[in-house]
Amino acid sequence: MRIAIDIDSTLHHHWPLVAAAAKRRFGVDLPYEEQVPSTTVRLDEEQLLAAIEDTHTDAAIAAARPYPHAVDTVNGWYDAGHVIEIASHRAERSAAATRRWLDDIGLRHHGLWCGTDKVAHCVATGTGLLVDDSPQTLLRAVDAGIRAATLRHPWNEGLRDVPGILTAADWPELARALVPLLG
Repeated sequence: MRIAIDIDSTLHHHWPLVAAAAKRRFGVDLPYEEQVPSTTVRLDEEQLLAAIEDTHTDAAIAAARPYPHAVDTVNGWYDAGHVIEIASHRAERSAAATRRWLDDIGLRHHGLWCGTDKVAHCVATGTGLLVDDSPQTLLRAVDAGIRAATLRHPWNEGLRDVPGILTAADWPELARALVPLLG
């Protein structure tokens, strides 16, 4: 199966980096546990994008540490013959640093894609499973006929009971839950 895997908040805990950038740039606290759809907006869209952009510098990318068992799980899928593509909404200019990071953490993959419409890319490439954290992306994937899976975060808790989206607390639980699909 072709598997597309997101990076930020999927392969590593991204929110602390975003929160630190928001505090540094705008003096705003963004506690992880409060990042639910009903939270009062503390940053406008432009400010949030600027904070996220700060997390995609070469130094920030290099410093990220993968979630426990993420690399082993993905490498197991790779070894089992699945096609692994890392698919991110990061800007193309972050691709070189992202490739270095993937190599440095030892995550085997067949390709890296950076762009704005991940679901269209997954449809075009015949992706059978998308592992991501964004509720909008996951729902669009299911609507496009792609199986979806996520690690649970405050912002995607509402996906627990959505048909076609598998949710898990961590990578070991995700790996176990995907055995029927991936073998």
